[in-house]
Amino acid sequence: MGTSDSGPVTGARGAAQPATSAPATARVWVQRAIVGMAWLAVLLLWRRHQTSNDLGAADSAQQFIDDVGSAWWGVVAYVAVYLARPIVLFPASVLTVVGGVLFGPYFGVLVVVVAANASAMVAFGIGRLLGRRPDTVTATSLLAGWAERIRTNSFETVLTLRLLYVPYDLVNYAAGALHVRARPFLLATALGSVPGTVSFVLIGASLDRVDDGFGGLEPAALIAGLAIFVVSLTMARLLRRRTTGLELP
Repeated sequence: MGTSDSGPVTGARGAAQPATSAPATARVWVQRAIVGMAWLAVLLLWRRHQTSNDLGAADSAQQFIDDVGSAWWGVVAYVAVYLARPIVLFPASVLTVVGGVLFGPYFGVLVVVVAANASAMVAFGIGRLLGRRPDTVTATSLLAGWAERIRTNSFETVLTLRLLYVPYDLVNYAAGALHVRARPFLLATALGSVPGTVSFVLIGASLDRVDDGFGGLEPAALIAGLAIFVVSLTMARLLRRRTTGLELP
């Protein structure tokens, strides 16, 4: 009796799993399709706007500076643009320089740190919606091994990548797609992005326009930016040596 009673229960559970998981899987793929199509639509619209108006990244940035000027709502507009930046893949470095032009070396750092971290979480969230959970990846694949490393050493990995100036959006989307924990990701981003933020804001604070190149760049700002860059790389190398299991450049 015990054997015959337990058999149907086990079988029912085994049969119920595909029935409950199939709709969930379908919902996940529908969600991914909606997010992916919306992202692609916004990106294509932005590229079309740039192409039709013959605007490069620097030209678009200068146009924004001219529109904002010294308006009281400039900070809100800047943060809003920075939040949209990862969706259209606008260079984070250029927009960080814009922060220095608009808000100066001190307030600019504060505004950019807030905007950049919020922007990173936007890309992180999109990556998480589009990505696969690491535990669903084949255990023998290279992706599974690397995903396990970055999940185990989330803070150290993201911090090192930030200090090495690995492309900002690549790190954001990859971390989200690999389902890195949000808290260590945000903390590592906040700390690891400070050197780059300070150096680029200092450069921006010494410029009048971003579409004229670096002709008007003050030597002191350039030297300070380069010094921070070197210190950042040195810190990344030291951190890499102290952290085991990371295969970084």
